[in-house]
Amino acid sequence: MKSLLKKDAYEEIKSRIEKLSENSERLWGKMTVGQMTWHCQYPLKLAIENRENNSKGNWFVKTFFKKSLYNDKPWRKNLPTASELRAKEPKEFKVEYAKLKELIDNFHTLENRETWHPHPAFGAFTKEQWGQMQYKHLDHHLRQFGV
Repeated sequence: MKSLLKKDAYEEIKSRIEKLSENSERLWGKMTVGQMTWHCQYPLKLAIENRENNSKGNWFVKTFFKKSLYNDKPWRKNLPTASELRAKEPKEFKVEYAKLKELIDNFHTLENRETWHPHPAFGAFTKEQWGQMQYKHLDHHLRQFGV
């Protein structure tokens, strides 16, 4: 499984993101390209901020969905999005695109971080699982926009 913490996957994602523009059209779903670049920031921020939390995660989510975050099988189209991660208003592509690129760069530099706090919904991840999950989420949405 590819990981955003590894150079080859990081460079692949960066190359694919460069192909996005404010005119990029989705192949499925409801998000615009501006909303997608905004949406993709949240998981990266969670990992980068690495805040301690008391969440043990949701047992249902952990049991039935967590492993799909870091296995090789691509996610299916039109998966539901948590309401707090749904962009409810338009987002300015250029602004969100720049933020997303910076977050990807920042996340990639964390390969040597020792302590990774649990995800608030999914619970504990290893460093490898954090990297794989980030890659898989970005890959899913880049495929959504044909890049």
